[in-house]
Amino acid sequence: MRSREAGALAVEGRVREHSAAAVAGKYWAVFRTQLLNSLAYPIDLLGRSLLIVLFMWIFMNLWRVTYGATGESSIAGLTLADTMWYLMMAEAVMLSKHDLSETFSEQVKDGSVAYLLNKPFNFILYHFAAGLGDSLLAFAGNLLIGSAVVWLMVGPPPGIAGWIFAGAAVVLSWLLDFCFSALIGLSAFVVEETNAFRWIYQKFLLLLGGVLIPLDFFPTWLQTISLNLPFAWIIYGPARLFVEPSLTRLGHVFLQQCIWLAVVGGIVWVIYRRAVARLVINGG
Repeated sequence: MRSREAGALAVEGRVREHSAAAVAGKYWAVFRTQLLNSLAYPIDLLGRSLLIVLFMWIFMNLWRVTYGATGESSIAGLTLADTMWYLMMAEAVMLSKHDLSETFSEQVKDGSVAYLLNKPFNFILYHFAAGLGDSLLAFAGNLLIGSAVVWLMVGPPPGIAGWIFAGAAVVLSWLLDFCFSALIGLSAFVVEETNAFRWIYQKFLLLLGGVLIPLDFFPTWLQTISLNLPFAWIIYGPARLFVEPSLTRLGHVFLQQCIWLAVVGGIVWVIYRRAVARLVINGG
């Protein structure tokens, strides 16, 4: 009897493993397809990546004057080289993230969301897998071109640990950004236009996320507020980790990202389930 139960449990375990592998395989296929689609247009990819050259040139002239005016070799513990490498990573993350809020919003407004919900995949995870495929190539292009430009301006980049730690944090920052994009896009179930929410979110990232200026340069009170909001851990966390890699900082960045992922991701999931139920009740 026990042997039969053990055999049944073993079969059930294999079925679950196969099911999990099949689910993962679906989203891997979506990710891979989007990756190949992006590779099919190298000129477009290069054109998007060249924008970082202009930003780095502007930042270099701005911060060279700023450091020269202070007469100090470092500000808030960051040298000019540190600041430029920080800004390169911040811009690489910002320019590579795939904003899906407009896609979500359009699919809700034109009714195509009802068609997609009938497909054998999760609507949210499908878009995340597709967005990740696009972001990965864009990030690689921005890093390659941005690093070459900044290296010529201020010298070599941080050590290998900075690349590894920041790379791991960037994946979580994309996931957190995707949750916000999904939240904005799904709000189209309630409001007709989501452009205002998208605009506000982008400005929060630019100002409180550390895109335009490292949060270390903020007044203490504003820095405290910024670090207690999720936007800092989308941009500032990975970029600061890049120029000052340490296991302590890595653990802190991961902790903050995971906390906000749980909070924002939970809100997205609740709103998504209610939106789907509302769509079914109203007949699509």
